[in-house]
Amino acid sequence: MPPQAKLAEIDALSPFSPSLIDSYGRKHDYLRISLTERCNLRCFYCMPSEGVELSPDGNILTNDEVIRLATLFVKSGVTKIRLTGGEPTVRKDIEELIGRLNGLRPLGLKSIAMTSNGLVLHRRLPRLVQNGLTHLNLSMDTLDPFKFELITRRRGHDAVLKALDVALSSSLHSIKLNVVVIKGLNDSEIVDFVEMTKDDALSVRFIEFMPFTGNKWDSKKMVPSVELLKRLSIHYPNLYRASDELNDTARSWKIPDYAGSFGFISSMSDHFCSSCNRLRITADGQIKVCLFDAKEVSLRDEMRKGASDEELLHIIGNAVSDKKEKHAGMEDIDVVKNRPMILIGG
Repeated sequence: MPPQAKLAEIDALSPFSPSLIDSYGRKHDYLRISLTERCNLRCFYCMPSEGVELSPDGNILTNDEVIRLATLFVKSGVTKIRLTGGEPTVRKDIEELIGRLNGLRPLGLKSIAMTSNGLVLHRRLPRLVQNGLTHLNLSMDTLDPFKFELITRRRGHDAVLKALDVALSSSLHSIKLNVVVIKGLNDSEIVDFVEMTKDDALSVRFIEFMPFTGNKWDSKKMVPSVELLKRLSIHYPNLYRASDELNDTARSWKIPDYAGSFGFISSMSDHFCSSCNRLRITADGQIKVCLFDAKEVSLRDEMRKGASDEELLHIIGNAVSDKKEKHAGMEDIDVVKNRPMILIGG
């Protein structure tokens, strides 16, 4: 079925709130909720070397506030929720929270996803899946334990691999491995990562290094996805383009007889703004309509002032309607006013 026909079929079945449609006609049915600003790693591309000033605990959304916002968004048309951080497993009550999100399925929620660094995940994953987690993105930028320490400023490579093994043996619908590629650091490992898709239904996604406050971004360290694809085409001359999910950020590829796939998230060299369907809520309750836009609106403050759901939806609609057609070029992204990645939510 052509994408347009598929969209029309979905629209006919579930009415979509105008508050989640921007001025360019993009429908936002994917909500990313950061649960915490805390993390047990210190990846240099995410956190400034000097650290970050964390919000007081009282400024972080409570479980009830998370569920209230999630319910409002799902009733308005959101079908996918992804939990991020910081590191979401640092939040002690995450199992309970996923269980409560799972109760939103009758309202139209189809998937509950999480992005994790995997450091403590292997023990908690079975219960998370039992409570409703369906999709997992695991962040692992290198297969070399020494490089792992350079990138994360912590030990724990074996623990992440163990989490991946547990995930692959679980009933999760989708497992993706996120690899931020840095020139001269881990770009020589791309074939090794692709080989991980040979026997397992794993999707490896190579992500371009992106500029955020304090991460010392340099265009010379960024490897364009087209360059990575050229390298892989030499090693795998029979690779072929795979079909992408609607609104997918990654352009996916497969190798004949390999169980999994690999793809590229080219936010810098080949952005996907025209099909963006994502909204973000930070751990302290701000709505961000674009990862690279410093503008924020506090839903937390409005809830705590006593705003009704109707009033919240009006505020959300105003924020969504102000979303730009596309983010700035990679050399012009505001890394002064925007937050470090860890305070936005990966």
